[in-house]
Amino acid sequence: MNFKRNLLAAACCALLTPAIALADITLKSSDVHPAGYPTVVAVDNMGKKLKKETDGEISIRMFPGGVLGSEKEVVEQVQLGAIQMARISIGSVGPVVPEVNVFNLPFVFRDEAHMRKVIDGEVGQELLDTVTNSNFNLVALSWMDGGTRHLYTKKPVRKMEDLGGMKIRVIGNPIFIDTLNAMGGSGIAMATGEIYSALQTGVIDGAENNPPTMVTQNHFQVAKYYTQTGHLILPEMLVMSKATWNKLTPDQQALVKKTAREAQMEERELWDKYNAESVTKLKAGGVEFIEVDRKPFYDATAPVRAKYSQQYGPKFAELVKRVEAVQ
Repeated sequence: MNFKRNLLAAACCALLTPAIALADITLKSSDVHPAGYPTVVAVDNMGKKLKKETDGEISIRMFPGGVLGSEKEVVEQVQLGAIQMARISIGSVGPVVPEVNVFNLPFVFRDEAHMRKVIDGEVGQELLDTVTNSNFNLVALSWMDGGTRHLYTKKPVRKMEDLGGMKIRVIGNPIFIDTLNAMGGSGIAMATGEIYSALQTGVIDGAENNPPTMVTQNHFQVAKYYTQTGHLILPEMLVMSKATWNKLTPDQQALVKKTAREAQMEERELWDKYNAESVTKLKAGGVEFIEVDRKPFYDATAPVRAKYSQQYGPKFAELVKRVEAVQ
């Protein structure tokens, strides 16, 4: 499809505004993860597809490594249209769009395969639409695999009781704080960029995340124990500024959605390889992987699932059941 020829013809027919239709668009896209990270590579490849399929009309310029700010700062900039796109955690979305918190609940997914079936299906699309139709001022394009989150600490956690009193960094969402507190620790909200020094100085005793993040942020240098609780399996979201979205033609919007969905599937393959490589690097770096009985952690967090199901009402509680029912 030759977008430029089509748009010129449309402009001549006064069906489109020439100032919008004929202007090339460079989408600035932010990610706190570094270059080479699966989400960064997938979105970068999405940009290459867009550039090729629109004869250079639309392209993406990646800004990895948090150079445009923390995730909270980036979300605000995307909402204002100062940044056009971003890969963000749904922990940042949940406080504003409550329905998304169904994915933020501890142990709501049985495993990563279950999570992928959910985000690829009806519930996943429904939540993307909910974010887009909310007053969050973002268009939710697709999902990204953020892996399974476990605990990493400076002292070993071999059973739930070992977590007692430990200060554990979490994303700034009340559900995550409640989850760590229910498991016996003390959840401390903190930006990603602050974790290393906080671990080093003893401000926190540990954090919780996936193996790739532990590697790329060098947290394995100061936390040598990785306890595989699997308490959270968090998909992430690729979003666009609604102001930018509204400047695109319907054909351009359709192409952006198509390539975003392709990025969702590509990132998954990249993720599996990257995650396996990260586990190997952590073990080589002296990190001890600790298997635990997850049932005590699951049982301890039941009040968290119940609390938010009640807090957000019957529709949310039904959404939890729909997620759990996906086979």
